[in-house]
Formats: sequence, structure tokens, C-alpha cells
Amino acid sequence: MSTENVKIVELNAENWYDCCELEVSKEQQEYIEPNAISIAQSKFELTLKPYAIYAEERVVGFLMYNSVPEELDGYWAYRIMVDKQFQGKGIGKAATKLMMSEMAISLNAKKIVVGYHPNNLGAHNLYASLGFIDNGDRFGKEMAVIKYIIN
Repeated sequence: MSTENVKIVELNAENWYDCCELEVSKEQQEYIEPNAISIAQSKFELTLKPYAIYAEERVVGFLMYNSVPEELDGYWAYRIMVDKQFQGKGIGKAATKLMMSEMAISLNAKKIVVGYHPNNLGAHNLYASLGFIDNGDRFGKEMAVIKYIIN
């Protein structure tokens, strides 16, 4: 599966249910809410922007970000997940790059923030590889890392 064929598509009537059926690995379940919860949240918090992640025309993941700045004066990515069958193929990294590009263009975001549990090594490695910096910010059980966007 090539990462060149990865795209993100705003959640819609055709892809929302596929997103609800996606699952992370058993080890990751304690770190992330089910996609159905995130989708429901986006219907009540209208600044949240949910997207399906496609690879070769198939829904393989889900992501969601906030379209208004929050803590740390940044735009937060709330969810980034790839189904357990498709992990380890670079899809999450490709989709995160697409999301950051979308946020930089549509929101003029200069600072993107992601929070995750410190024991979630998959998330840690992904964000470190994309240039997110840990400035020591902590929110409850989560650490927050920042990507500075330079145009």
C-alpha cells in the first residue's frame, strides 16, 4: 500500500460509518476514544473538523482537529488514528502531513498542538518524526507537543 495514495476527506454521509468501524490495536485502546465518540463530539462542538483517511480509495483511518485556537495559543489535532490492519505503513504520517497542510492553508495555523499519553510510543515516534517539539507542556494525563509552521 503506497502512501502516495493517501488522502483525507471531510467526514460525510458516505464515509462516517466506515470510520466508526475502524479499530486501533488492543494496546492502543486505552489511549484513544472510539471514532464514534469523536464523530458525535463534532456534531456538538461545531469548530471540530472530522476527516476520513483514505488509502487507495479505502477508509483506513480517522482524524479530527479544532478550527479555532485553544491552549498554548495553537490549533489542536484531537484525533489521528489508523486501523490496526493498516498501521506501520506510513499512512498515519502521510495523513498527518496532509492535515497540517490543510490547517496551515485553511486556518493560517502557525502552531499545531497534539496531546497524547506519554506511554503511547507510537504517537511519540510519529510526532517526533514530523518535527513536533516537547516543551514540557502537560494537561492532566497527557503531554502536548507543538509543531511550528513556518511559511
